[in-house]
Amino acid sequence: MRVEVTALLEPVRTLAAEAGGRIMAVYGTAFTVTEKADASPLTLADLAAHDAISAGLRRLTPAIPVLSEESASVPFQERAAWDVFWLVDPLDGTKEFVKRNGEFTVNIALIQGHEPILGVVQVPASGLCYVAARGRGAFRLEPGKAAQRIAVQPLGKGAIRVVGSRSHGGPGLERFVARLGEHSLVTIGSSLKFCVVAEGGADVYPRLGPTSEWDTAAAQCIVEEAGGQVIDLQGQRLLYNARESLLNPHFLVIGDADHDWLSYLSTAS
Repeated sequence: MRVEVTALLEPVRTLAAEAGGRIMAVYGTAFTVTEKADASPLTLADLAAHDAISAGLRRLTPAIPVLSEESASVPFQERAAWDVFWLVDPLDGTKEFVKRNGEFTVNIALIQGHEPILGVVQVPASGLCYVAARGRGAFRLEPGKAAQRIAVQPLGKGAIRVVGSRSHGGPGLERFVARLGEHSLVTIGSSLKFCVVAEGGADVYPRLGPTSEWDTAAAQCIVEEAGGQVIDLQGQRLLYNARESLLNPHFLVIGDADHDWLSYLSTAS
């Protein structure tokens, strides 16, 4: 199926903003938190965003299937036949949402041939949005300002700038940064960590713990269009819907691909 990604960017960004509005309508209330089967938190905001995005994408592209975190029970036998599909995390960083620290996102990606070709990451608490499409670059959209093209930065001579998970750090991250030498570490929730690397605010994001494919796809497109890479611990690009499991391998998000980031992994993972 031929997909014109440039034409889809603005309507998908609008849809992500609508979902963000539904999330923020719950954010200021005394919402309840339940647990899913994997013990991860679930709120009304997750479900409201899921409903808005799923319905909107089906109106926009009725022939393209939608796989969302909140509807992820599609059998692999069915998914394996999809060449093109939407991959959605309606509320990435539910733990941060529950903590009310603003570090949560709406992630919408279009996958073709196991690769993300369009990505939108919306930050509901601020209205900030990151967008990218294959071959079109990556952009930061801040309310009231002109769109700004973003790019990763070469590794400098000072401290290596690391961004890590606020709620899912763990010993793997600690061992990785211990091998870097001089470094700074900032912890942030959700897919915002990818975006910080993409816009040159950090050099590397090591994820040495569990994630699912909907957590990473949209932001991976943004990083790659900004000139960075998202690689597993063998140096291979992260792919999507290529296996029955929707769990990602451990990975690194890197800005400067000329640096040997894998050399820090011998005792980190």
